Amino acid sequence: MPSRRPLVAGNWKMNGLRASTAQLEAIVRGCGPLRADVELMVCPPATLIAAFAAAAKGSRVGIGGQDCHREPSGAFTGDLSAEMLADAGARAVIVGHSERRTHHRETDADVRAKVLAARRAGLLGILCIGETQAERASGKTLAIVERQLAQSVPDGATPDNLVIAYEPVWAIGTGLTPTTTDVEEVHSMIRERLADRFGPPGEAMRVLYGGSVKPDNAPELLSVPGVDGALVGGASLKAEDFLGIAAAYT
Repeated sequence: MPSRRPLVAGNWKMNGLRASTAQLEAIVRGCGPLRADVELMVCPPATLIAAFAAAAKGSRVGIGGQDCHREPSGAFTGDLSAEMLADAGARAVIVGHSERRTHHRETDADVRAKVLAARRAGLLGILCIGETQAERASGKTLAIVERQLAQSVPDGATPDNLVIAYEPVWAIGTGLTPTTTDVEEVHSMIRERLADRFGPPGEAMRVLYGGSVKPDNAPELLSVPGVDGALVGGASLKAEDFLGIAAAYT
């Protein structure tokens, strides 16, 4: 099995002002004791990307965006292209988050186009997939995740241009988490599908877990076979908590 570098990424969502740079600076200062191969990523609001990229320059902390438009430019008021994010200093972008799929009605086809846009701009795409509570209750988890994976991931995906993040929608911001057995089952299916479709590159692609990840449950969740890191929501807003999660790899 190929060695996959752990990734702990923080999604700040619609949180953070210029004063929040202090939290990023604390993350940069505090990541020294972490295992050398652990990659850290902070995805702040677009208004902070340039400032965060400057503050993190030369460190092991990468900066990412939270969404991008499918086109490189055009008459799309209020939208940002992947090229704009890269120009501001981003190295990655989250696409297909359940909040975008729900509130903005993004389809798998929309998400797939954004994955391609990220690749076009030289950004690492962090693609989110996951089931709702109703879908899990009705036994459809694997079918839903498999469909999203098949329809959202474009051809030509590699470990260098794409990361998959499994986030059960019902666990995001609720304090609820699936059992480690549940997580392992879904991650195993994702890995099998990636390997079937892409061969060795699919084996090497990272699959993160997301959904109410905190310092106290991170050691258990991040030790589940097939989990290559975490996509962290609320706990990533505080340097101490974010570093506490990443410390599961020490």
